[in-house]
Amino acid sequence: MLIHAGYEISYGCPQPTPMILTLSVHPSRINDLVNPDRVMFDPPIPANTYHDSFGNFCHVISAPAGGLTMRTEFVIRDSGLPDAVAPDAPQHALGDLPVDVLLFLLGSRYCETDRLSAFAWSQFGHLPKGWPLVQAICDFVHGHIVFNYAHASPLKTAFDAYTSRQGVCRDFAHLAVTLCRCMNIPARYCTGYLGDFGVPADPAPMDFSAWFEVYLGGRWYTFDARHNKPRIGRILMARGRDATDVALVTSFGPSTLTSFKVITDEAPAAT
Repeated sequence: MLIHAGYEISYGCPQPTPMILTLSVHPSRINDLVNPDRVMFDPPIPANTYHDSFGNFCHVISAPAGGLTMRTEFVIRDSGLPDAVAPDAPQHALGDLPVDVLLFLLGSRYCETDRLSAFAWSQFGHLPKGWPLVQAICDFVHGHIVFNYAHASPLKTAFDAYTSRQGVCRDFAHLAVTLCRCMNIPARYCTGYLGDFGVPADPAPMDFSAWFEVYLGGRWYTFDARHNKPRIGRILMARGRDATDVALVTSFGPSTLTSFKVITDEAPAAT
């Protein structure tokens, strides 16, 4: 299948303001692009592009005083297959994990393993390890948190989501990631596009989505605690320890988001 995706995001800044953008399709999907995912700026400004320590594409810019709009629009090929399911995927002993995976067992800014470890072991410690354990965590988070945009906050942590029981997709992902790490399962936070493919259309405006990946059986698998079922058409943008590492825009000065639009829909097949 072909997916048409992109965004248009505008900021207002009272003075020239440095920013780091993590808005590009992940390098692992570059070969699937039918046309380039190239960020355009209005007014035109230069951008320094680099790969961060997690392998994501990032841009460093200086937003001018006044308004800045950034946009892209592209078509990407997708298999149309749902997220892989491997019920027998085993959990690794700590000593058997690749060293580059160990980072994703540790607590982080939004994933306070120290505050949720006792709960995690009391809730899940009796369950079989591996895939069934991760699925049980997803089932819990899916049933524990009520999705509500009114309760979105850039300051909300996994523990906050656990106690308030309300949040958005990033809160589902943060809590699930934290509980997995508490149970010695490496887990990393993901962000990207996820359209309404194979599911009823959501009447709410399109947004970017958050999900997570766990390391089982020698590879990473995708899980989604908000939707709690395999989905098709995910377009990965970035991975990291939590939302801090993959923030769409990190502003090093005062700035105000003035408009935000995301598109993700199926494109007509090429003829």
